[in-house]
Amino acid sequence: MSTIAKVKQTLATIKGAESTLEIYSLQERNNQAKEVYSEAAREINKIKRDLEKRIGTMEFEEPQYKGN
Repeated sequence: MSTIAKVKQTLATIKGAESTLEIYSLQERNNQAKEVYSEAAREINKIKRDLEKRIGTMEFEEPQYKGN
């Protein structure tokens, strides 16, 4: 598996985790727990954006990876 494929797989996993945390936040009744889930989702979102930028850079530097 190529490096970019591993990074894209990691991105997909992170997107799933972010979605799960957002769902937990919406379903949680306890305000303190709701905020913990929301904060975790925000932190994962930052990581997700960084990975998306990295993938863009990798695809720019190695055009053969674009779209894979």
